[in-house]
Amino acid sequence: MGSRRSGQYTMNHDHSKTPDGASFDRSGSQDSLDELSMDDYWKELENIHETRGNNHEERVALVVKEPDEGELEEEWLKEAGLSNLFGESSGDSLESVVFLSTLTRTQRAAVEKRVETVTQTMRKKNKHHQIPDVRDIFRLQNDSKGKVCDENEPSTMRTSETKNEMQDGTKGPKFSLGTDEQKRPLEDTPSSDTDINLEISFSEQAANFKDSSIGKMCKGGGGDTLLPNFRVPKDKTGTTKIGDLAPQDMKKVYSLALIELTALYDILGTEFKQQKAVKIKTKDCGLFGVPLSVLLEQDQKKVPGTKIPLIFQKLIAQIEEATLETEGLLRIPGVATRIKSLCQELEAKFYEGTFNWENVKQHDAASLLKLFIRELPQPLLTVEYLKAFQDVQKLPTKKQQLQALNLLVLLLPEANRDTLKVLLEFLQRVIDHREKNKMTLKNVAMVMAPNLFTFHGFSSKTIEQSEFVMAAGTANVMRFMIQYQKLLWTIPKFIVNQVRKQNTESQKKEKKDKAMKKLLKKMAYDREKHEKQEKTPNDADVPQGVIRVQAPHLSKVSMAIQLTEELKAGDIVARFLSQKSGSVQTLKKEEVFLYEIGGNIGERCLDDDTYMKDLYQLNPNAEWVIKSKQS
Repeated sequence: MGSRRSGQYTMNHDHSKTPDGASFDRSGSQDSLDELSMDDYWKELENIHETRGNNHEERVALVVKEPDEGELEEEWLKEAGLSNLFGESSGDSLESVVFLSTLTRTQRAAVEKRVETVTQTMRKKNKHHQIPDVRDIFRLQNDSKGKVCDENEPSTMRTSETKNEMQDGTKGPKFSLGTDEQKRPLEDTPSSDTDINLEISFSEQAANFKDSSIGKMCKGGGGDTLLPNFRVPKDKTGTTKIGDLAPQDMKKVYSLALIELTALYDILGTEFKQQKAVKIKTKDCGLFGVPLSVLLEQDQKKVPGTKIPLIFQKLIAQIEEATLETEGLLRIPGVATRIKSLCQELEAKFYEGTFNWENVKQHDAASLLKLFIRELPQPLLTVEYLKAFQDVQKLPTKKQQLQALNLLVLLLPEANRDTLKVLLEFLQRVIDHREKNKMTLKNVAMVMAPNLFTFHGFSSKTIEQSEFVMAAGTANVMRFMIQYQKLLWTIPKFIVNQVRKQNTESQKKEKKDKAMKKLLKKMAYDREKHEKQEKTPNDADVPQGVIRVQAPHLSKVSMAIQLTEELKAGDIVARFLSQKSGSVQTLKKEEVFLYEIGGNIGERCLDDDTYMKDLYQLNPNAEWVIKSKQS
């Protein structure tokens, strides 16, 4: 282990003085960040090193395992939910055929590439079970699908075809987005507003952009300091945020995001490798250096349903209590010795409730917050994806960098994602007070990047060689995550549409299954029983263009609603809430939402601006229920 960097950091401390010395070459991706703010980065690394003091020997390095040939791809296919395309279970790949039939051309290419590698590796190892030929799998799928994008069609044709398929027959002004994309693909013009197209697969957009002559001219995404004002154009069928979908659909979102991200990196010529952590022994109780999942488990015993570690919430509250106007907040460190003793005292007294928070100065609380993030036994951005987050800076355009980050956020485990969200929201509130605290977006990104991106487990040499480049690069990624956090927590429409398509295909398949008949009978019986209790008329009684909305918890339990072009989800909720009666608890507008349930989606919480007629056309078999959001 001699090669490991001292302490937790991959920072090479012999060089730590160079930033202000002549040997520091500020070229390439550093141009975009002024010298002062780069100094913030190196100072932060020194503070971190000092805080660690001598106790870094106790820490076990988290070794990142170099996978064998084909192992990565095999792991990738498992993660993508496609493990039955190879190996012993390759016989029942019919289920995957349904899944594959909903993929775009670029996504399928990414899957094919990995199946090919695994198959070749298996042949080399001469495993005994029968190995399917990758072409057979996709041929099988083409037969089952009738029309699948033909490899030889011109790419513009193909996108418009997949685009039309995605829309599931709903036409309208939405399509102009796609053609627009081809007309003005100059993405790095830091002009006023830049629309992010969420309707067409990101990797398809990248493929078309790359083929266009302008795409060939656009190179290098690092330079520009100005961040464009990216925005998501209004989608009539409603914007889907993380947390709006039911778990079974989120599983599908995860698989699709993984395939899509891989396809995007493939097209842009950047290697996408999930890292694999070797299991290490971690603490199973306490506050610092405890896995997130363990922390949450112990916290949920105290506060049921909590999704963010209590200590993390408390430290943020402690910093905010003082005032966010303090100059140098997050940048000026607390005293290292005091931090250490506070740490020990918190470990002993936090859960007892006997810890005296009045002794904690604001800069100490900020240092403890950063320490908490660094001490996690696995990075907040996870071992699997930390490198992919770092590599975002290598993508050619800012729009592609943003798209990749969006997909990466979807891939994070729930606990990591929720904690990251609370952190980014807090950082934004700090930046909102920049007039007083002198902490701009750039400064905050500089100070926070080393805490999120340098991780004790990665003792890789490549990081040492490209330290300066990495410093500026990760700080840029940090800026993006803070600046565009609202966008990053959106589930792209093309992915939601693929989930709808998968559900529709699976339902068709299920109907054919004889084994399902019994279940369907039982479901029909249950539904009948349920409908008798609800006393709602049958669907046949609901005329065309009218939906029946259920609100089991409100005074008005059910209402038939006429769909009009302008009717939005928020209007329906308001209509129900206006029908008050004394006996029912009064619910505030922000507590209840209209849900789309069943049909081609498990369950989706609708944003108030969803146009109901458009959504009804997208999912005519859904049921509509008003209820409060589950925590």
